[in-house]
Amino acid sequence: MNLPHSSFRRYFHKACLGLLAASSSLIMAAPVTGATTRVQNLSGSWSFRLPHSDPAAANYAKATEWHTAQVPGHVHTDLLAHQLIADPYVGDAEAALQWIGNAAWEYRLQFDLDEHIRQSRHQDLVFEGIDTFADIYLNGEKIATTDNAFRRWVLPAKSLLKKRQNELRLILHSPIQRLLPQVQAMPIKLAGNYPSPFGDEPRDAMTGNFARKPGYHYGWDWGPRYVSAGIWRAVKIVSYDEVFLQDFHIQQGRLNTQSAELQAKLEIQADQDTQIDLDLRILDPDGKQILSKNVQAQLGKGHNQLSLPLHIDHPRRWYPHGMGEQALYSVRLSIRKGKKIITETTKRTGLRQVELAREKDQWGQAFGFVINGIPVFAKGANVIPFDMFPNRVKPGQIRAILQSAKDANMNMLRLWGGGYYESDAFYDMADELGLMLWQDFMFGGGVVPAYDPKFRDNVIAEAREQILRLRSHPSIVLWCGNNEQETAWKDWGIGQKLTEANPIFAAHVWAGYQTLFGKDLREQVTRLGAGVPYWSSSPGNDLADRANDSNNGDKHYWDVWAGSQAIESYLSETPRFMSEFGLQAWPVQSTVDAFAPRSEQSSDSPLIRAHQKFLAGDGNQRLLHYIRASYPEPKTFADFIYLSQLMQAEGIELAALHHRSSKPRTMGSLYWQLNDVWPGASWSGIDYFGHWKALHFHARRFFAPLAVAALHDKGITRISAVSDLLQDQALEWRLRIMDVDGKLLRDEIRPLTLSANSAIELAQISDAELPPASKADTTFIVAELIRDGNSIARSIAYLQASKQLTLPDPLLEATIVAEADHYRLHLHATKLARAVWLDFGEHQHSLSDNALTLLPGESISLRLDSAQNLTTLRDSLRIRHLAQLKAAAPAPSP
Repeated sequence: MNLPHSSFRRYFHKACLGLLAASSSLIMAAPVTGATTRVQNLSGSWSFRLPHSDPAAANYAKATEWHTAQVPGHVHTDLLAHQLIADPYVGDAEAALQWIGNAAWEYRLQFDLDEHIRQSRHQDLVFEGIDTFADIYLNGEKIATTDNAFRRWVLPAKSLLKKRQNELRLILHSPIQRLLPQVQAMPIKLAGNYPSPFGDEPRDAMTGNFARKPGYHYGWDWGPRYVSAGIWRAVKIVSYDEVFLQDFHIQQGRLNTQSAELQAKLEIQADQDTQIDLDLRILDPDGKQILSKNVQAQLGKGHNQLSLPLHIDHPRRWYPHGMGEQALYSVRLSIRKGKKIITETTKRTGLRQVELAREKDQWGQAFGFVINGIPVFAKGANVIPFDMFPNRVKPGQIRAILQSAKDANMNMLRLWGGGYYESDAFYDMADELGLMLWQDFMFGGGVVPAYDPKFRDNVIAEAREQILRLRSHPSIVLWCGNNEQETAWKDWGIGQKLTEANPIFAAHVWAGYQTLFGKDLREQVTRLGAGVPYWSSSPGNDLADRANDSNNGDKHYWDVWAGSQAIESYLSETPRFMSEFGLQAWPVQSTVDAFAPRSEQSSDSPLIRAHQKFLAGDGNQRLLHYIRASYPEPKTFADFIYLSQLMQAEGIELAALHHRSSKPRTMGSLYWQLNDVWPGASWSGIDYFGHWKALHFHARRFFAPLAVAALHDKGITRISAVSDLLQDQALEWRLRIMDVDGKLLRDEIRPLTLSANSAIELAQISDAELPPASKADTTFIVAELIRDGNSIARSIAYLQASKQLTLPDPLLEATIVAEADHYRLHLHATKLARAVWLDFGEHQHSLSDNALTLLPGESISLRLDSAQNLTTLRDSLRIRHLAQLKAAAPAPSP
């Protein structure tokens, strides 16, 4: 493990300590003593089996027996818990486990009814999430059929519930088998995403885009195909008498430094005309009560909407990380009837204004976020699901990854549309950490049957539930209709092919798309989304003619990597907002060791190919293409890992610094991707086990609030300074031109006043202007920002590709000493130490920094945390640097 000491381990072990007390699913809030709204959780003593009638039963007899099940959970993890299947992540188990997604599964629970709930007037059976197609039976009677994994299902159950021995039973149907007949029957098929490599559905009849379930379960180019099923979120019985709180939120009105005008909005269901008492208190971000309001309200029979005006003087506003505090207010509500408490709950929210800037300018039409009146350059990455099976993800893991994003100076994450809407804990943590969230609706790609009114109605209900659940989170700053569906139609030939096949059907499909993503979802966000803007598709220009336009809207740029263009092409692409771009790398050695023995670690071995999903296993050739373009040939798989991470880190750094230097023309840089869904090759900066790749260490530097960019392209080095700080900065900037042995060819320090929230070009240096002693293979340019004599930001530009550099042995000297409750690693380089990577093999550890380049004569000191003793750490330290590979002759592929 190679993490900065402030990140993964600290937050993993404090998993439960940082969670919020408040719940954003208010009607599910835990009841208080004496409250008439009560909840009985149905999480224990479940069992599951493969039905005997299923065709798979003949080959998997043990699975037809009843086994204990985990609810919430997934059928794959239940099978694994009973050792009925191999670990889906180890070796090449994937092909042998495809039968699971093609089978039906039965779950059952026997339970007694809580006595207080039994006496209640209303008793609802509530499923927070079922994946996906289920028939639900209560005490032998079918009460519902479900078809959307992203929706809640509230089922009145009082007439069927008994005091003792209730039986709840679910038949979960295979989404493939449920949908495949109707898809195959279509005379003209809709384009899907990634065809199954296992033959369980035809390539031209993919079912994933017809199902409202996580799209990534069907396989992606960074994850396996496990079409899971299960009761994946909580099951409970909610009871109440004559009054029930259905929804409670705080609607923000006027907000400025002097005051905040708010409305407490309540939706209450009443069985009859009645009077209630509302007690409402507001606590400031420090927990101090600043407002108390007690009112009486008259309810009519049926649905009631109430609004209570609230006022806060000199409010503390919520800002993204790096701009100000993440102020969060708590609003506590108690509803009483006489002396009897009906319910009590708490809502936590932040006060902020969000705007999506769309002004026309000299470059086209802007796309950028404005928070509390301040334009924000968005720095961050795209987030994919944390696991193939969401219920394996613990709050501590989420906390560690999100904290790592903050530690890398990120302020925005894009929640990609092919996964699922995250847990309440995720959004709570993002609020706390100041991470703005771009929230896609769950459409990951392909063409969906939006022309079908029933499909649209299902999506609208899903969207409404999710917006209501999440609208109090200040971290959410954008709702986006889908990922890449519009550009696929317009730019990838999907629309043209469908039009050529049947122009009438194609027009019907496109009209359905425009209705769902241009009208329906927009209306839901506008009406319910608490002022958060809506964007119809990413990339896009909100249904303008061009979908992936560099001068308007947001951009996905994959000419580098998918199009095999040179990494330097990033410098020729200056979008308004880069919402996707990326380069692959393998995870650290210990992560590869977790699923593959060393004897099978080669780029073309079947097992390694099974964990390389790009181009169905051929992605390592694309990786080698980019490594060979700039770096020495890898001799071993360990070299391959190291060079893939170096290439990824330096390539993304080049692009991100170019984006930042282009502010305000470009106002966002979100690379693909932050995290991993399983252990394997991917575009992530943090691997499945939470280890930081070289990219994430680099990101902490290239996303720093004050940064300098030295970018060499076509014989010119352009040097720029960037500030995200909101005050002018009195600095100096230093330019050095030197060689790998430490000889200074030029050294200048100049004063610099760097304006707030700005980027400025400092210099352009052509290769022809370099000092006469410069040599392309040994000379490099160093630009630094200096405050009070100390370097606070650095960027290095090389004149040639790394494989063409003449790199000497840096003569690195490393020492490790004990200091109080940690260790200190001192490192000194006599000559240029290019791309240093420090590792301790199998021994768990965290380092305050890594993936470093040391200038000639430079020393650094790093904090090292590990449970190992000093001798073990000294003996196991391994240091990699680029000169080690330069000395070797080219070798066959690793």
